[in-house]
Amino acid sequence: RVAPAIIEMGCFARVETNGGGFEQVNLLFGENPNRAVREWTKPFHEAGIQTHMLDRALNGLRMSPVPDDVRQLFYQVKKAQGTDIARTFCGLNDVRNIIPSIGYAHDAGMISQCCLCITYSPIHTVEYYLDMAKKLIDAGCDEICIKDMAALLTPTRTESLVKAIKAAVPELPLQLHTHYTSGLASMCLLKGVEAGADGIDTAISPLALGTSHAPTESMVAALSGTEFDTGLDLKQFSDIRAYFMTLREKYIKSGLLDPKMLATDANALIYQVPGGMLSNLLSQLKQAGKE
Repeated sequence: RVAPAIIEMGCFARVETNGGGFEQVNLLFGENPNRAVREWTKPFHEAGIQTHMLDRALNGLRMSPVPDDVRQLFYQVKKAQGTDIARTFCGLNDVRNIIPSIGYAHDAGMISQCCLCITYSPIHTVEYYLDMAKKLIDAGCDEICIKDMAALLTPTRTESLVKAIKAAVPELPLQLHTHYTSGLASMCLLKGVEAGADGIDTAISPLALGTSHAPTESMVAALSGTEFDTGLDLKQFSDIRAYFMTLREKYIKSGLLDPKMLATDANALIYQVPGGMLSNLLSQLKQAGKE
């Protein structure tokens, strides 16, 4: 229902197709995720807007490991359903788990975007991530994504990381993905854009913040009047925002969406749990009566 409004804005180059959403559509709603993907990608595909999916390396589109041939088949199926870009990450940052996906994506006629998963430790330095990026680029990936799934980036660290990668491979598209859990996302995205990131991940405001992303409209406003101006008119978001505000209210009332997951928790900087994992964990605890 929102696809026509997004297309009419005439600015977006890509939208997300399915990542964790592949399971969520099935587990939470009992719907066929393959049908949902086809219906979602069709209008964008016809408008020339790319869609991307999330691939969990050895797990493919699932939460547990799958055989290589099944993993490769995921790519063939997703491409047939209209997905253009495969974003692959390994929670261990082991390039051996990521590299096969580059070939699977190319064989399916897809763009291969490979991720650097952000965490804090004595070894996870800018140099560490730059070395990882170079290995993935040498293996043939088309794009790099800085994937800050637990909202651990700070503005200064974002700037350093983006500058280092863009200096090493200025021609390669670099996308920045971070969650709002710790409250730093908007600042990190702005510093990332200023440092040379080519794209940023955001979410429409009713479903933004907390374990989600920075609000799309807020980032459009922040970049307005700068050299990074998106050209989007905030008024154009009205229909999309109204639709998702209705869904937000519906899901909060039903208990499917917990307001806690829309709040900032700076402790995320200490416990380092990814946003998607945190929201699923709360749902599971509720089901067990252990919230």
